[in-house]
Amino acid sequence: MKISTKGRYALRMLIDLAAHDREGYIALKDIAARQNISKKYLEQIVPVLNRGDILRTNRGYMGGYKLAKSPENYTVGDILRLTEGSLAPVACLDHSPNDCERAEICATLSMWQGLYDVINEYLDSITLQDLLENYKENSADYYII
Repeated sequence: MKISTKGRYALRMLIDLAAHDREGYIALKDIAARQNISKKYLEQIVPVLNRGDILRTNRGYMGGYKLAKSPENYTVGDILRLTEGSLAPVACLDHSPNDCERAEICATLSMWQGLYDVINEYLDSITLQDLLENYKENSADYYII
């Protein structure tokens, strides 16, 4: 499993929105500039996030985007499943019930299922708020007075 640029950039965009939440609606061009991501690429990610009811949109003067809920209400797992489609390490786990003709005799299926469970459990345990707090801790400016 490899997370695509879409998933990684979606997370960066949402963390940026969470960090600037007090500023109201944020223009996509501002997010693009701060995150060094093409505005055109972010425009492709927005509809995916809108389908997941993650963003609020305001058009016109002072328009832009903001999170629909608080950052602690979004897990990394939810966001990546929305942007990536599936986090399954093998194709046969993409469907439930498993429709693979070898599922009943597959010697490795339980291993893949275990990996899939660990991936989901881990990513569902991390919220946007967690990522934001980690970012703030690691990028804090210290001043000596």
